[in-house]
Amino acid sequence: MDIFLSIASLLGFIALTATTGLFVAIEFALSGLERSTVEEHVRTKGDGLAKSVQRDHNNLSFVLSGAQLGITITTLATGFLAEPILSGYFTPVLKLVGLSESASTATAVILAMLVATLLSMVYGELVPKNYAITRPLAAARFATRPVHIFNMIFKWFIIGLNSSANAVLRKFGIEPADELASARSAEELQSLVRTSAEHGEFDQAKARLVNNSLEFGESSAEDFMTPRSTIEALSVDDTAADLLELARESGHSRFPIVDGDLDNTIGVVHVKNAFAVPADRRSIVSLRSIARPIPVIPASLDGDSVLEAVRSAGSQVVLVADEYGGTAGLVTIEDVVEEILGEVYDEYDDADAERDFIRDGAAWTVAGLARVDDLPETIGYYPPEGSYETLGGLIMAVLGRIPEEGDLMVLPDAENDAFNEFESGIRGRWTALVTAMDGRRVDRVTLQPVSNERAEEMQR
Repeated sequence: MDIFLSIASLLGFIALTATTGLFVAIEFALSGLERSTVEEHVRTKGDGLAKSVQRDHNNLSFVLSGAQLGITITTLATGFLAEPILSGYFTPVLKLVGLSESASTATAVILAMLVATLLSMVYGELVPKNYAITRPLAAARFATRPVHIFNMIFKWFIIGLNSSANAVLRKFGIEPADELASARSAEELQSLVRTSAEHGEFDQAKARLVNNSLEFGESSAEDFMTPRSTIEALSVDDTAADLLELARESGHSRFPIVDGDLDNTIGVVHVKNAFAVPADRRSIVSLRSIARPIPVIPASLDGDSVLEAVRSAGSQVVLVADEYGGTAGLVTIEDVVEEILGEVYDEYDDADAERDFIRDGAAWTVAGLARVDDLPETIGYYPPEGSYETLGGLIMAVLGRIPEEGDLMVLPDAENDAFNEFESGIRGRWTALVTAMDGRRVDRVTLQPVSNERAEEMQR
């Protein structure tokens, strides 16, 4: 009879440990599954197990609470069963090694508790946990039905426990959620893209495209507009012939029409509007008569809203207004596309002249209008924060005046040694040589890495 009870207790211990594993598996499996994965599984499988997994995933808070109750009950029962049976095995062995009756009993109980806890932890928790993390869908399919039966038996008790826990959270001003958020933030997606690219699962071009797309919504019109200083405009008194001439010289097809300056822009014209005018009248038809209205958006408008505004504009051009109501620049559909895809050139563009970054060995020729937040990723120079947005603005801040061609200076560095590394592997500083000016605007700059010693010599 004692042997029968010992065998029954041992089998009960194994069964309870396995049951603990079911609850642990369903807990980690459901927590790791995405809603889209579950829905796809239901569409492809369509069996009862797939629908059970979907049911539990949609009722996650209740199922996880039931799993916690099940783990607690089975763990307590496992210890209750394991302690007497295991101590019964340990006591004779301890007596054989010379321990007294009382010492053998106490030591056997401690050893029994340690062994039972270890076995329960490894086979009842760690093994099913790791399996559920590795294969969450398979684990969920295996565990969903027995766990569901347990949850239905203890349904009202689980609901009571859940309600009590939720009430405590609400006391702290936290509203409990019934399911995990399945959507990923832009930062999480960017991290996934970077990791995939680093491990070769995503080529660099695709990774850059996806990353630019994710960053696009966080950018503003001011980030990718064509700035006011580079806009070529026509006057309301100019003619269709003037429009054709400027289009031929500049290679652009759309131009703002102003009455005085850009702060008083009355519309926009496309070169095709000039071609629609009979050839013998192009020198007398004023642009005021053929200009189309142009929408105006604030410079702070986010990227997604800018895209919608440009798409809705019949001319695919919108003006960008600054906080004072003046014209800060304009955005075309090409500006929007290039923000996501990078530079786009057609047969009328001078690709080399319009590129913001051109590499020549360790040096770089950079456009003065290149944004400072593009410098770290592109060339490895980390500028300090300041009241400027472009490389030209940074150079003006360093010089404290309007730059001139031939100005050479050592650029300031962000105050972090980790920022002093760039693609060539050299640690040091950067110099800037102004090579071209466009009026008072910095047009082209040559950036050259130098050692810290050389930078100190130049600054003396």
